[in-house]
Amino acid sequence: MSGGLLVAGTTSDAGKSVLTAGICRWLLRQGVRVAPFKAQNMALNSAVTADGAEIGRAQAVQAAAAGVPPEAVMNPVLLKPGSDTHSQVVLLGQPVAEVDALSYRDLKPRLEQVVLESLNSLRSRFDVVICEGAGSPAEINLRDRDLANMGLARAADLPVIVVGDIDRGGVFASMFGTLAVLSPEDQRLISGFVINKVRGDQRLLAPGIDMLTAMTARPTLGVIPWRGDLWLDAEDSLDLDSRPRAVLPPLGAETLRIAVVRLPRMSNVTDVDPLAAEPGVAVRLVTGPEELADADVVLLPGTRATVSDLAWLRRTGLAAAIAARAAAGGLVVGVCGGYQMLAESIDDEVESRQGRVDGLGLLPTSVRFARAKTLGHPVAEALGETVRGYEIHHGIVDVCGGEPFLEGCRVGSVWGTSWHGIFDNDAFRRAFLAMVAAHTGRAFVGAGDVSFAAIRERRLDALGDLVAEHLDTGALMTLIEQGAPPHQPVVRFDLRE
Repeated sequence: MSGGLLVAGTTSDAGKSVLTAGICRWLLRQGVRVAPFKAQNMALNSAVTADGAEIGRAQAVQAAAAGVPPEAVMNPVLLKPGSDTHSQVVLLGQPVAEVDALSYRDLKPRLEQVVLESLNSLRSRFDVVICEGAGSPAEINLRDRDLANMGLARAADLPVIVVGDIDRGGVFASMFGTLAVLSPEDQRLISGFVINKVRGDQRLLAPGIDMLTAMTARPTLGVIPWRGDLWLDAEDSLDLDSRPRAVLPPLGAETLRIAVVRLPRMSNVTDVDPLAAEPGVAVRLVTGPEELADADVVLLPGTRATVSDLAWLRRTGLAAAIAARAAAGGLVVGVCGGYQMLAESIDDEVESRQGRVDGLGLLPTSVRFARAKTLGHPVAEALGETVRGYEIHHGIVDVCGGEPFLEGCRVGSVWGTSWHGIFDNDAFRRAFLAMVAAHTGRAFVGAGDVSFAAIRERRLDALGDLVAEHLDTGALMTLIEQGAPPHQPVVRFDLRE
């Protein structure tokens, strides 16, 4: 059986995903065959493996950091929220149920078996498996159905390190508290701490680190400095708020402005990240009609809840503003769920179960939702370039006119496709931006040499550098190879004192 480690966090967005990716990249450089794993992920951003399985996008990024193809077993359970109370359960890459928090409990025995079989599959084929927790292990109200934190660590006998985000404040209290609320059996696997997103002089933390060590008898394995340029593919709404907003200086006289509608259940907004990597392209998330006025392109992204997010568009006035923009010849692009919204009608008995509703009527299409999910990696040509994308959708779009566009269609200045990932294609992205500049008359000059794949690799290498330079990698490797130290003390406190 291979070595392993679980990276837990004091909170969501503490840095678990990026630290897991960084450790994977560091181990890869040491010649270690490493794979990532997240037992249960709740995310609206997902990826499709080569064999047509849907997994969390963070695990696909971590697989890239490890230098291996992503697999369904790297994220056996994916929860995709469709509302505040219900989520779709994706098991080993395929949707199996729609559940609420209480009915999800009934699935635990089935899911637990799949989780452990998936982890064992990876451990039988790789030297090391680096696991990422979910949320925080301190969510003791959920401990009895936990599959991703201490439940996984106990079942697989994994040492656990806890990462905390000092930018949120109270990092020492949250680290001590995370340990203290756990049962003695869980506590014995907590083997160290990592402080993340530190700004300023790290020496100021020394008294707190010393006190944390004295109180817990666990070491702080490293202090990672703040780096605002290392964001990876966003996993949830918290990640979106931490994305850098700076625009790279333009090469020409003007900047192109792309307004991405921030839908309530927006998914795979990572589609626009390659655009933001281009000099002179400003990508911003918008929630009101007044924010569309100066945009050169309005982009409707994917969504897990097409019909309810379409209703939100209408309530906010964005639907009317987008329709007026299209009528005036302004560019509108719809991707996946955003493309479905542009249709004349939508028939949904699967996601929203609302039956037939009117779409925005900007494209000659109709949408019907199928129970089976379309997952794949299509290839076609557009704007004179080869485009590779991926599909994740229940909605089937019937096209009744317009010009073809990546298995979708275009009418005038309105474009739509079910494909995600189209702007990852460098040549197509440049052709698209040239088209936008020509359409709007902007004096925009494209870079011509931006490789988004190379940018991703540089970001992953930078994460590996952070691990190598700021963590006690000797202690980290000892944990991975030997497990949690024996006889770690239990932190006890009496609420009656």
